[in-house]
Amino acid sequence: MKKLEQGTFLAMLVLVTALFFYLLKPFFGAVFWACVIGLVFAPLQQRFLKLWNNRATFATLSTLLVVITIGVIPTLFLTVAFFQEGAGLYQRLQSGDIDIGQYIEQIRQAFPAIQSLMDRFDLDLATFKSQLSNAAITVSQFIAQNAVQFGQNAAQWFVNLGLMLYLAFFMLKDGAGLVDLLVRALPLGDEREQLLFSKFAEVTRATVKGNLLVAAVQGSLGGVIFWILGIPAPLLWGVVMTLLSLIPMVGAGLVWAPVAVYLFATGSWIQGLILTGFGAGVIGLVDNFLRPVLVGRDTKLPDYLVLLSTLGGFALFGINGFVIGPLLAALFVAFWQIFIRDFNTPEDSE
Repeated sequence: MKKLEQGTFLAMLVLVTALFFYLLKPFFGAVFWACVIGLVFAPLQQRFLKLWNNRATFATLSTLLVVITIGVIPTLFLTVAFFQEGAGLYQRLQSGDIDIGQYIEQIRQAFPAIQSLMDRFDLDLATFKSQLSNAAITVSQFIAQNAVQFGQNAAQWFVNLGLMLYLAFFMLKDGAGLVDLLVRALPLGDEREQLLFSKFAEVTRATVKGNLLVAAVQGSLGGVIFWILGIPAPLLWGVVMTLLSLIPMVGAGLVWAPVAVYLFATGSWIQGLILTGFGAGVIGLVDNFLRPVLVGRDTKLPDYLVLLSTLGGFALFGINGFVIGPLLAALFVAFWQIFIRDFNTPEDSE
């Protein structure tokens, strides 16, 4: 009878927990980033705690002020500027001021080998130009439509922002107590749970700080060099390079490399050489040197696993995937390491 009661209780526990998480699904982004803020800025909150003589409320509010200053305000500014330039790009494409087909034709004339390569694989250049033009219009239209939607849903966006900061306040203030509560509740063994929570915090901090820093540096450098070379919409392309830089290894090169090819094709050899040298020698080196130091070393994951998990995270979770993907990969490795250590160790080695 007792086993039946325990089994029924555990089944109800799982059901109620699943329903509760389903209830929070509309607020997943706010809850997730509140947890991330709590983990990433916990060391800063501890410093403010010493500064304010262990007054937790003042320390937490000071930490949130830093979060708003270095995170929320710049993100809001870049989002508004991105949508404005994207809407302007869409209007220029619609009016014919920008003709993608003409750009491709210039590249084809400058590099005849491209035409030969396409003929070898039975690719129709006209169809390719049409598809690329349609894709450019679709992407710019998507940005323009989301610009309008962003303006219309500004109130909802600020509500989610307020909810995130409200939850982040308690994550910072009571985070240690919540972790202790989870350690008591989960039936995995205290040592394993402490190891997993430590890994969770370590990977989250490394992924967020490392990837965001690398992306911000690469996007800023890309936008600056585009502005110096007189390439239209440098802020738009800088933001695009920032987003693409969240993907290891490829990132910003998906933007500056085609632009460099076009500059060579149109006879702007000096600009093309400057962009190629700067892209490969400066923007590329940021990814090659900073990312392994800031992300790979702290997460203790090989580069290929970071790349695969990041791409998979983007595919499943959208923009949040650059954190969730490597985090799941690190937990996967940690669980198997614990299993090998605790359950699959030969008796002789013990």
